[in-house]
Amino acid sequence: MAKYLISFPAAAMDVPDDEFDAVVRDSHAVIEEAKAAGVYVFGGGINEDVPPVLVSADGGVAEGGYPWAPPLNGGFTVLELPTREEALAWASRIATACRCDQELREFGFDPHS
Repeated sequence: MAKYLISFPAAAMDVPDDEFDAVVRDSHAVIEEAKAAGVYVFGGGINEDVPPVLVSADGGVAEGGYPWAPPLNGGFTVLELPTREEALAWASRIATACRCDQELREFGFDPHS
């Protein structure tokens, strides 16, 4: 089975204040369903109150991430599923619950991980 990343950048989550509680409820319900189905691996959002640091190959640490890359923020869910079609179905459920588009990416297989 492959692992899939379902994610969205923070700017995509443009939900009116009066719908936010419903988004939280609905998105948590989908995650609970994924856990019950045994496909949930990990999920969460980037804590934007904690700034990133860039750790170099020589062990040096610098404030900030890659200067050329867009900021990494938003929400992420990792599921382990037997097919891409099932990953698309879960991504659709998450998109509906969050009321925003989701990106779907497949992790490359690493036999040592």
